[in-house]
Amino acid sequence: MNQSNIQTQHSAEELRTKILDYLREHPNTAHQSGDIAKGLGIEDNDTYLRFCDVLAEMSAQRLVEQQGRKYKHKAQATHRTGVLECNEQGFGFVQAVDSDEEFFIREPHMGEALHGDLVRVAVAAKAAEDKKRECEVVKVVERRRTQVVGTFHHRGDFAFIEPDDRRILQEVYVPSEDFNGASDGEKVAVSIDRFDSRKASPEGRILRVIGPAEDPNVRVLSLAMSMDVKADFPKPVEEEASEISTAIPESEIDRRLDLRDKPIFTIDPDDAKDFDDAVHIERLSNDNFSVGVHVADVSHYVEPDTAIDEEALDRATSVYLVDRTIPMLPEKLSNKVCSLRPNEDKLAFSVLMEITPEGEVVDYAIRETVIRSKRRLTYEEAQTFIDGGYPDDPASSEVVRANRLAKTITKERLRSGAIDFGSDEVKVILDEDGHPENIVRKDRLEANRLIEEFMLLANRTVASHIGAPDHHDRLRTNGHSEEPPPFIYRVHDTPDSEKIQQLAEYVRVFGHELPLTDGNVTNDDLGTLIDKIKGEPEEQVIVRAALRAMSKAEYAVGNIGHYGLGFDFYSHFTSPIRRYPDLIVHRLLKRYAEGHAPPGVEDLAARCEHCSEQERNAEEAERESVKLKQVEYVQEHVGDTFEGVVSGITKFGVFVELTELLVEGLVHVRDMDDDYYVYDESTYTMRGENTGKSYRPGDSVAVEVVGADIDSREIDLLFVENES
Repeated sequence: MNQSNIQTQHSAEELRTKILDYLREHPNTAHQSGDIAKGLGIEDNDTYLRFCDVLAEMSAQRLVEQQGRKYKHKAQATHRTGVLECNEQGFGFVQAVDSDEEFFIREPHMGEALHGDLVRVAVAAKAAEDKKRECEVVKVVERRRTQVVGTFHHRGDFAFIEPDDRRILQEVYVPSEDFNGASDGEKVAVSIDRFDSRKASPEGRILRVIGPAEDPNVRVLSLAMSMDVKADFPKPVEEEASEISTAIPESEIDRRLDLRDKPIFTIDPDDAKDFDDAVHIERLSNDNFSVGVHVADVSHYVEPDTAIDEEALDRATSVYLVDRTIPMLPEKLSNKVCSLRPNEDKLAFSVLMEITPEGEVVDYAIRETVIRSKRRLTYEEAQTFIDGGYPDDPASSEVVRANRLAKTITKERLRSGAIDFGSDEVKVILDEDGHPENIVRKDRLEANRLIEEFMLLANRTVASHIGAPDHHDRLRTNGHSEEPPPFIYRVHDTPDSEKIQQLAEYVRVFGHELPLTDGNVTNDDLGTLIDKIKGEPEEQVIVRAALRAMSKAEYAVGNIGHYGLGFDFYSHFTSPIRRYPDLIVHRLLKRYAEGHAPPGVEDLAARCEHCSEQERNAEEAERESVKLKQVEYVQEHVGDTFEGVVSGITKFGVFVELTELLVEGLVHVRDMDDDYYVYDESTYTMRGENTGKSYRPGDSVAVEVVGADIDSREIDLLFVENES
């Protein structure tokens, strides 16, 4: 698994180089993708799929010139194209789209570009002492920032909008005729209609009044919207959703596998409304188990090229903020029509597996079904059954049986190389008005693991059904296909070798060893380290460091396996209500089962890239919304002293997680005035030159909360003497 990942990674780099070399050698001709592949001697289907993935990515990054369905060599210009990433301190970086190179840019040289825009820059010559070459914007290629969320400041017959996103370095000017009812101090969304000069502000109009800036619910919504989360559905989408019937025609039931008599149940959080998966388990006469994972059949209701589908693709994912869910699909679909609510007939797409007591899937079928969930359980209710409570409840034996099998599957999965990083998530308890009352660590119950394990198994089975050679006889695409057809995989690459080497040095400070193989780490060795530190004081800081060293899981047409899970084939199938890639997977499975031709690889690859980017944006919005409430909570404790654990060291200070409050703050080195402190990067230690006092990750400390800034979402701390 590990070695194949590394080989595939190298293959992608080699393919990029070979494609560029081939087009450079034939500069005056535009070539179809098949001709290029033939010219490079690509014959096997796996390599061809990776080739198509790489070529589509190169076209999107403008590394090659695309003319219809043909590709041509693109002459290198003296200018470079990249994405502008601004820093709130007034400088930024431009990440080139055609390489890993990054350029430094000063605010006066940004021209009419805003944070996130695609820009063309002129690059300066590199001086010997420069870490990065400097650049200057010469053209905004694509205005990706078309609106801003911020605070409305009334100034007579005009107003300025102060952006919430501090990476937007200018206030937005709005004339009085475009106020749209906004009042001073309110949070608003404003368009970017004009920005002609760096010496003047961008101009726009108020698109929406979000609400009073001091309202805690408005704070969360405006934060999410400032990170490009779409709060409302367009009118055509809502109208289209309202026309969808909740009734299931008898003809649709007749053509499906009827599983309404099965003991199917759902297990979800207590506040969930979008139930997109359900399970059942039965003991067979041969002592194996029949396990069904039943997933809402969203693809039956959401057809391609409709207003709902286009909006769902644009969003790509539901966003789970600290105080609300912003769904990918309109409420009628996500919470009613598609949701697998108890005691209602529902259309599902099911993975039906025969599993041995040892956890091996020996047979399976993927079928369109009609189901009727018998019970809606919360994780806490399911855990009560697992712990032996209410044994006479009809659902108790089903949950207990499912949990026993899930534990067996988990043990086998971990033995085969999966890494269990555990969970370090927190939950902010809010009152009715949205003010934080408490912060608690989320419990990862056996009931959570039960559902996770069955979903992993279904996702893995679906991916293997398409991608694994020994499953090809189950497919019918245009009669028969010797090679796997295009599909969407959930992939997780091997970690960056440089980051892993840094991690190895980091854990050595704590007395642990992380073996490296060919400069990187196998998932077996990393999993062994994570298991070894469980329960140790340094567990969380090492786990966080390991997660930072990991590659990011994403969606791709070219399969490279999943490093963290230890799977050669993995996809996302089980959550089509809240993830668009799952919806695509459902459509592909049905398409291939009916014997239709595969879709275009380039379109699938572009959708993978978009969905991966939207997933990252959603995760950032979710994290920042939690951080906002954490800072709000800590404001009530300014001046109080708490015990904490050093969670990180940088040259500008020491990060400390407060044990009781479960929040992280920073002790600035400028405020550590009892000595002159020096940061030792080799040992990750902050050490006083005169006293020898030192701080390193994992140390227990006492700190005072001296500040909590909601706008920047930062908490300031000071070290205090621990009397104990």
